[in-house]
Amino acid sequence: MKHWKVLVIALVLCIMNIAGPNESAKAAALLKPGSSGGDVWDLQFRLKVMGYYTQPLDGKFGINTAQAVSQFQKNYGIKADGYAGDDTWALLKKYSLNRSELDMLAKIIYSEARGEPYEGQVAVGAVVMNRIQSGQFPNTIEGVIFQKGAFTAVDDGQYWLTPDSTAYKAAEDAVRGWDPTSNSLYYFNPDTATSSWIWSRPQTVQIGRHIFAK
Repeated sequence: MKHWKVLVIALVLCIMNIAGPNESAKAAALLKPGSSGGDVWDLQFRLKVMGYYTQPLDGKFGINTAQAVSQFQKNYGIKADGYAGDDTWALLKKYSLNRSELDMLAKIIYSEARGEPYEGQVAVGAVVMNRIQSGQFPNTIEGVIFQKGAFTAVDDGQYWLTPDSTAYKAAEDAVRGWDPTSNSLYYFNPDTATSSWIWSRPQTVQIGRHIFAK
């Protein structure tokens, strides 16, 4: 019995030690004027892609960053205090992308829609963003793109081609909210699609060779 009590006490102490650092890490995620480093650079990049931050990225949380954060907060309906805390980060990760994620979006646009009109390339990016935000799909771009069977270009390896500047521009426009598909979650080529299920989805628009659907 004595040994059992010792084990219980040790377990409790272990849990407390684990909880402590986690709480500290959570508190450290708050970015505000005076903060600096990689997290601020990431914050600035996300805000710049969305059109809120227009200054050079420098990893320093100054007045321009605070104003960009505040405007983002106002537009997304949360307290506009200019600080990047949990609520702000949750929305940023839902509606924006960091640099590596933007690379992924450009790759899927290029591999799936190169040769399509520019609006059609933006539309493919919009479908990816819509899936991240929908709750019906994984909530990260990596999860959406690599979901089994989701994209032909991933299955046949074309995803790994190097995207051009047009694909990156289309990716940025999609992140900024341009959605030519009217909130579609799917698209397909009517000349090659054989799935009766995809044909049954409510269609919104055809752009180039792709039909977009909900």
